[in-house]
Amino acid sequence: MGRPLPEQQKRKRFERLVLPHSGTAYNLAIWLVRNEAQAEEAVQEAYLRAFQYFDAFRGENARPWLLRIVRNTCYTLIARNRELGEPDVFDEGDHGEETVAPGAVVSFPANPETAAIESADRELVQRCVGALPAEFREVVILRELQECSYKEISAIAEIPIGTVMSRLARGRRLLEVALDRHVERKETGT
Repeated sequence: MGRPLPEQQKRKRFERLVLPHSGTAYNLAIWLVRNEAQAEEAVQEAYLRAFQYFDAFRGENARPWLLRIVRNTCYTLIARNRELGEPDVFDEGDHGEETVAPGAVVSFPANPETAAIESADRELVQRCVGALPAEFREVVILRELQECSYKEISAIAEIPIGTVMSRLARGRRLLEVALDRHVERKETGT
């Protein structure tokens, strides 16, 4: 480990390399802890840890490094909540709502029926992803939503790349089965 950066340089480098990933960090946290308030708490705690240990970070791609801290913070929070007897509940409201940033340009589809179907499909996929076991949900989220490489997922989850690949394949299969079941029930009316 080299000499620590002067505080102002450290802060500027942190702002440049780490702060831009706050949305990605929150998105991972919400999928892992399944609760908006806890996700915010986890991300805040992760950013504090990241800044505290930023002198140890080397390189220019801080995203995998930060997401590993977020992941570990989320699992620590989950374990702490279990010890306190708080249930691990999936809150659809945390995953089904879409917020629009102030000043964002919103385009509406030409066909409201198509928009309703797409929205229902998106909610179904979110519910099915949320129902995946944690180890599969984690890699599916990192790969499909966060667009992390296998190497990045390996670093974030602290597992070998082969395990990343097998968990991703299994997670995708479980997701496909869950979606197929829903479609079958819808078609048969059961």
